[in-house]
Amino acid sequence: MNSLTKELPGMAVWFSVTFIAAAIGGAASVNAGTFYAQLTLPVWAPPAWLFGPVWTLLYAMMGIAAWMVWRARGFHGALTLFLVQLVLNALWSWLFFGWQLGGPAFMDIVILWCFIVATMAAFWNVRPLAGAFLIPYLLWVSFALALNYSVWQLNPQILG
Repeated sequence: MNSLTKELPGMAVWFSVTFIAAAIGGAASVNAGTFYAQLTLPVWAPPAWLFGPVWTLLYAMMGIAAWMVWRARGFHGALTLFLVQLVLNALWSWLFFGWQLGGPAFMDIVILWCFIVATMAAFWNVRPLAGAFLIPYLLWVSFALALNYSVWQLNPQILG
């Protein structure tokens, strides 16, 4: 059995875990485009169509990063942090789009941001490239944090 054949099941597991979290969050976002269009948005808000492709790329990079860490050290604390941030990520979609709770969604994304930083640092200690793969995710969530706050403040009648 060659090295690639041994590695594919592990990669498949980490992609599956990552995209299951994406699907759970996505279930809350089924009508996100319609909801997003009803909101008062800051002038710097991206169009709704951009979120899907960006998140698909980010989830793929997250899955690869987790796989690299697992491959280097097996399951350990860095991957626990990764799983926690996946839960927080999926929860955000439910808070914001599913339940339309701007304040709790903002609190969630702040905590998510902290867990991404911790995960990135832990991944970097195991394999720097894995940590680097999370940089675009951190940048996007930083932008999303600012957008969440702005949209919440501009739409108190909808987002509480």
